[in-house]
Amino acid sequence: MVTISLPRRVQAGSPGAGQGAAGGDLPGARRLMVSGLIPNVQAALIGCMLMGALGCIDITSAYRSVDWKTIVLIVGMLPFSVALERTGGVELAADGLRAITSGAGHHVMLATLFAVTALLGMFISNTATAVLMAPVPIAVAKEMHASPYPFAKTVGLAASTAFMTLVSSPVNTLVVAPGHYTFGDFVRIGVPFSRVVLIVCTLLVPWLLPL
Repeated sequence: MVTISLPRRVQAGSPGAGQGAAGGDLPGARRLMVSGLIPNVQAALIGCMLMGALGCIDITSAYRSVDWKTIVLIVGMLPFSVALERTGGVELAADGLRAITSGAGHHVMLATLFAVTALLGMFISNTATAVLMAPVPIAVAKEMHASPYPFAKTVGLAASTAFMTLVSSPVNTLVVAPGHYTFGDFVRIGVPFSRVVLIVCTLLVPWLLPL
C-alpha cells in the first residue's frame, strides 16, 4: 500500500497549489489510459512524473512511501510463475481444473478459477496471488479454445477479493488495530461477500468480455 504526503513547501505555502495540480494531473493520466494512445504503464509514469514536476510530491516522501516488501515479493514471485510455466506446472494446474469441472461450460470454469484464486489469496498476498495464478487462465482458455480475456480478468478480480482474512491484503492488516478487529470478523463478513462477488463476476465478465 502506497501513501504519499505533500512536500513542506506546498503545505506551508499555498495549500491549494498541490491539490490543484494533482486535480488536473490525475484526470489527465486517466484520460490517456482510457484513450489507448499509449500503454497504461507509460500513462501512469507520465502522471507520476508530472506530480513531481508540479510540486505535488517530493522525491523523499515518494521514496519513503514505497512498500519495498511488496516490491521484493512481486519480484520474487515473477520468476516462480515463469518457472511453473516452463516446467509444465501451469499445464498441470489447468488439467487439474479441467478434471474438477469434468468438461463443464465456460461459466463453471470461470467460477472455479475465481474460487481457487480467492482461496489462495486467503493465505498469501493478493498481489502474489495474481502473479502466481496469471498463467493458469491463459492455459485454460487455450485448452477450451476460448478467448483468454474473460479468464484472465476473472483471476484478476478474484485476487482483488482479498477481504476474507487479515493477511490477504496490506489494507486489511492496517485496519486491524484501529478497528479492534479479529480474524473471525474478516471471515464472517468476507466469505459471504466473496460469494456475491463470485456470482456477479461469473455472470458479468463473459458478458463484458465475450468468450
